[in-house]
Amino acid sequence: MSRKIEWYKLSVEKTFEILKSSEEGLSSKEVQKRLEKYGPNEITFKKISPLFRFLKQFNNPLIYVLIVAALVTALLGELVDVAVILGVVIANATIGFIQEGKAESSIESLEKMLVPECQVLRNREKVTIPSRLLVPGDIVLLESGTKIPADLRIFRSKNLHADEASLTGESLPVPKNSKYITTADLAPADQKSVAFSGTFITQGSGQGVVVATSDKTEMGKIATIMKETHHIMTPLMKKIERFTEILVIIILIIALVNFALSFWLGYGVIYSFMASASLAVAVIPEGLPAVLTITLAFGVKKMARRNVLIRKLPSVEALGHTTVICSDKTGTLTQNQMTVLRVYCGDKTYQVSGKGYKPQGDYLLNEKVIKASNQGEELIKTLQAGLICNNASLVKDDNYKIIGDPTEGALIVAAYKANIMEKSERLDEIPFQSKNQFMATLNRENKENIIYVKGSPEKILKMCKNQLIQGEIQSIKTDKISLEADRLAKDALRVLGFAYKSVPSNQSQIHPEDMKDLIFLGLQGMMDPPREEVMNAIQKSRRAGIRTVMITGDHSLTAKAISQSLGIGSGEKTIITGKELSKMSNEQIYETVDKVSVYARVAPEHKYTITTQLQKKGEIVAVTGDGVNDAPALKAADIGIAMGITGTDVSKEASDMVLADDNFASIVKAIEEGRYIFENIRKVILYSLAANGGQGLIILSSVILSPFIALFLITLPLEPVQILWINLFDSLFLALPLIKEPKEPGLLKYPPRDPKEQIINHLFLRKVGIVSLAMAFGALSIFLIFGMPGLTPLNELLIKQAQSAAFATVILVHVFYLITARSIYDSAFSFSPFSNKWVILGITAILTSLLLIIYFQPLEIIFRTTAIPLEWWPLIVLFALPGFILIEIEKWVSKKKKYV
Repeated sequence: MSRKIEWYKLSVEKTFEILKSSEEGLSSKEVQKRLEKYGPNEITFKKISPLFRFLKQFNNPLIYVLIVAALVTALLGELVDVAVILGVVIANATIGFIQEGKAESSIESLEKMLVPECQVLRNREKVTIPSRLLVPGDIVLLESGTKIPADLRIFRSKNLHADEASLTGESLPVPKNSKYITTADLAPADQKSVAFSGTFITQGSGQGVVVATSDKTEMGKIATIMKETHHIMTPLMKKIERFTEILVIIILIIALVNFALSFWLGYGVIYSFMASASLAVAVIPEGLPAVLTITLAFGVKKMARRNVLIRKLPSVEALGHTTVICSDKTGTLTQNQMTVLRVYCGDKTYQVSGKGYKPQGDYLLNEKVIKASNQGEELIKTLQAGLICNNASLVKDDNYKIIGDPTEGALIVAAYKANIMEKSERLDEIPFQSKNQFMATLNRENKENIIYVKGSPEKILKMCKNQLIQGEIQSIKTDKISLEADRLAKDALRVLGFAYKSVPSNQSQIHPEDMKDLIFLGLQGMMDPPREEVMNAIQKSRRAGIRTVMITGDHSLTAKAISQSLGIGSGEKTIITGKELSKMSNEQIYETVDKVSVYARVAPEHKYTITTQLQKKGEIVAVTGDGVNDAPALKAADIGIAMGITGTDVSKEASDMVLADDNFASIVKAIEEGRYIFENIRKVILYSLAANGGQGLIILSSVILSPFIALFLITLPLEPVQILWINLFDSLFLALPLIKEPKEPGLLKYPPRDPKEQIINHLFLRKVGIVSLAMAFGALSIFLIFGMPGLTPLNELLIKQAQSAAFATVILVHVFYLITARSIYDSAFSFSPFSNKWVILGITAILTSLLLIIYFQPLEIIFRTTAIPLEWWPLIVLFALPGFILIEIEKWVSKKKKYV
């Protein structure tokens, strides 16, 4: 049927008329016709073959660079190095393949939400059929525990309640009835006469007529949005992709220029090719992808200690760029534990301290702690009524939890805080029904029978004649009580009224006529309170330049109260509801999203739209969610954050990370870790690329200077195998320890870095330029100083030693640069050299391997080196130092001029 029809607005009669159906159901013949027209009731999924998904991983500029490196190395005959590079390529492709497979399963997880079988009326008979055979117009039978197989317009109900948390975010079961509502553009959470596919009935019974199946249901609509949503690349991945595209072009141009120049200078084709190939190998950062992957994996381990489980590695870095957090309310900003905060009785209002289901807290009157038992009888009886007229229970295992309705659980805890714990024998009960708006129990107490009643204040007041004040029964002050109930409601508290009545001791049942002339006891106002640590986390995120936006399915009054208590949208007066969003175009929402921080009563598509419009504003958006309704927004966000405790499988599969404790404060801690990891990634990139630039400049300078220095006609300063070893093992021993650098203070005291800032910026050009020039100068100088005497007469051993000395110089430049690269801005002399033991171990390992390569004969053969005289080392060290000195000067100048 048409998606434009708002079924909740239609009467039952009009619904059946449009569907051409009736309460007796459809005939088999009619069902067959409709199956052909509408198709089976199942969400369609587009499958991608595993082979195609694996091959897709190679469609990446960084992979192109590595493949080029492998081809060049193969042409040079270094098969061991080819195997190493290809190993990196396959490892990266495998990681991407696994991650993409997990992302695709977010859509397929919706299949688990579909119902295999259901009960319907067919040919006027009750039958059980596969849910995929449902068609619009079918009559579905509902009872407690039933999972709803399609979107239904309810036409018959008896105390019918549905749990829609997975779809709407509504934390409490929603009453369902057959009454139509005239209001337009209602969010699913407010459509009381419609039951939605994938949700389930918690109590009562009823019948509904199918109005939408398969992709036309609310669940199908979510699946459609997810299929159309492409996951966003993280800022670092975008930068690396752009950088590698530029790098490929630069490498090809320089290699071609180098080849042409060598050939023009009179070198043979083979020599020219070898020099150009060596240049390409020198500039390509073979070890960088592996180091970045290990850095992010290290971040994953650290995040886990912060209750944040990372599902996709790049999201670790993306956290550091976050500018907006779009958060759910229930369970994330709040405790997801209803708590009584105020009790009104006997013309007094008591405050109740303590939050959650732990039965610890005090009662306060006029901000002073009091003992409940010393107050009037009405306080004890109000709390006692909440405890006795109650079907929930409080249990303790590792923690306190409620079995049953959260609202009733809050009443139990409120009574326990006043040391009221005994329940009397129950003789009879009138269960709560939405049409009655109350619950009543008949209990035996001290040889007399008492009826306790709880329900909506309006209903309770209508049934009361008197009220209990200071232990005396007086005429009820209805207006005053109503005013107090309104005051509590305006503070976004859920309010229940309580009353009682004594009946004869031989009465064992509650009769309808008993529900009058009751004695009013009091009111209890409750709320799902904010988490205590969240307010501080929001303030920290604000100082860090991160805005918090609350998007909830709850009512606007509740959303307003919670947002004000947490300081969300401070200074903003506007709260936009889902109904208002439905009337706005995407352009209007785009103009609004940066001004509004609280959205209430939203539908699934609203959260997705808010997310995408914020991204169009240039924001890096983190989105939290736990239900099926959140999955499209989680997938579209830069960082999708699912709840580990309350989250559905669909939301977890669509997310980049999972909060093990469902706590907003953990997100802010994770952002701090993300910034820390990003800073270390920057250090790794600046270190690695400066090293590659220096090696490339050595080869290029050799060719340019060769007409003036005959030494270059014999050999290059560095052999290709030496360059490959430096690129791969230098990354392991020297670049990798940078990821273990201690966290620098004040990471949340500055705004997020501009995600548009490219890797190649002023900072990059300065550091890479300085180190590259220093490395080329040092290595070429050492090569010339020790190699020139070998030309007269020709002394191949001396030239080989000069080449080995140049190789050692490059390694030492790397070591000295590592010492200063531990901080991008602060001097190496401002922190302890022993604060990162991994740097010490890395330097020790690289120097030990250098000595073995030069002085251990089997390795000399592999790396084409030879032993060098010990008296050469002081000069080698001297020519390796300029890189360190110049970077320290650059830091001092940068700080003085305050530019980065």
